[in-house]
Amino acid sequence: MMNPLLKLDSKNLHIWLLSYFSRNLPVAARRQTPDPAKPIHIYFCFVDHFEPKWKRPPCDQERKRVDTWVEKYPRMAEKHRDSEGKHPQHVFFYPEEEYEEEHLNKLAGLCKQGYGDVEIHLHHRNDTSSSLQKKLHDFKCLLHEKHGLLRRDPDTGEIIYAFIHGMWALDNSRRDGDWCGVNNELTVLRDTGCYADFTLPSAPSDTQTRKINSIYYATDVPEKPKSHNTGIDVKKGCPPCGDLMIVQGPLALNWKFRKYHVFPRIENAEVSARNYPTKQRVDLWIKQHISLPGEPNKIFVKVHSHGAQEQNFNALLCGPRNDMHDYLESKYNDGKNYVLHYVTTWEMYREIKRIESDNCVQPFSKGR
Repeated sequence: MMNPLLKLDSKNLHIWLLSYFSRNLPVAARRQTPDPAKPIHIYFCFVDHFEPKWKRPPCDQERKRVDTWVEKYPRMAEKHRDSEGKHPQHVFFYPEEEYEEEHLNKLAGLCKQGYGDVEIHLHHRNDTSSSLQKKLHDFKCLLHEKHGLLRRDPDTGEIIYAFIHGMWALDNSRRDGDWCGVNNELTVLRDTGCYADFTLPSAPSDTQTRKINSIYYATDVPEKPKSHNTGIDVKKGCPPCGDLMIVQGPLALNWKFRKYHVFPRIENAEVSARNYPTKQRVDLWIKQHISLPGEPNKIFVKVHSHGAQEQNFNALLCGPRNDMHDYLESKYNDGKNYVLHYVTTWEMYREIKRIESDNCVQPFSKGR
């Protein structure tokens, strides 16, 4: 079933529709034609806005939400493997404002078994640069030092993390200015060790950017919101250029699921109870061909969910998710035309940086 919230929303469609159609012009497609003599590598990443305190439930219900994942995810994931024999990876973006030691200990245990990772999620309102910096710094240190999560930069030793913004409002991007308040958020993220942002896409929200289906560097304009509305693509052989890497998931129009049999639905790579990961959707995700200029044979697919909500358990832990992985492994992992890689956000980022640094024509900077 399709989420009714993903119907064609004319209020915000103008933000990204022109970019979508221009990306799909024949001349644009020719610039990124894969080499038919080589397989296409699919890097598949599943990120979760994981919120055990959603709707402020009793403590026992929070605990049950986390326990359900710890118990059921391995049962589902162990049935599936990619080209390297690796299980599907699930990345729990855990909210700073919902911290509970018990929950993080359990998720850390699940990750240590090889089933995923934990990164940073945040809902905040009317914040300042300094208060935001303290929140992010303190939370990353807590996750790393108390729970053994996150990691240190191999060169600097700094604790680093990936980020997803609550309510999609990265860099104060909501039209009403709510759910953030910090116009220089990209700079704060960079300075506190964020290696990349994984918030987008956010359509049909007004926080959606003009730039879509891309991996790019955004440069902060501290006095203005939504600095990541545009940016410079991460490219093979080119040094980084900007304050923060933005890794987007697929955004498209789904013409096979139409409202009133006429209007296309918005495909924003959400997996939920009312938005199952069907074969047709998987094909559409891959068709968006999110890759780096200069390396069209490597496609990066990031999908998202809200996994702590009970209504989504079946879609994420049972048949629909199983079917999705079966399809990925049968169609996109034959070794000849496609090679499938299940990755965390960190592994996806490292592969992006590896491509970027390949035959770099200028001295390569380790910058984010």
